[in-house]
Amino acid sequence: MNRRGWLGRYGEDLAVRRLRETGMTVLERNWRCRDGEIDIVAQDPPRAGGALVVCEVKTRRGGAFQHPMEAVTPRKMARLRWLAHRWMSERWLAVHGVPPPGGVRIDMVGVLLPGRGRPEVEHVKGVA
Repeated sequence: MNRRGWLGRYGEDLAVRRLRETGMTVLERNWRCRDGEIDIVAQDPPRAGGALVVCEVKTRRGGAFQHPMEAVTPRKMARLRWLAHRWMSERWLAVHGVPPPGGVRIDMVGVLLPGRGRPEVEHVKGVA
């Protein structure tokens, strides 16, 4: 795995940890189809509504580069909405037969790795 792949994988591992800390269940990681990839598919706990959550993770090293959240363009958000629809159709409905109780939400997790110190992990709900 190259440095960029390692950085992305590390950021996704941190994102999964953060989501689980909030009580979410991670259903799948790095789901791919011909239209693209979903980094993480999770579900809110029933007490929080049970929404299906498609999560985009962006990881950046600290420095002069843009904040991880700035890397997601409107075009990427549109693709995530389409991928969420595909995943739900192909994976969720095939098993459960009905939509998730809390609907579908698209979240973003930005991971900033400073030169020194702990990584900063920011989870923003309902970005698209």
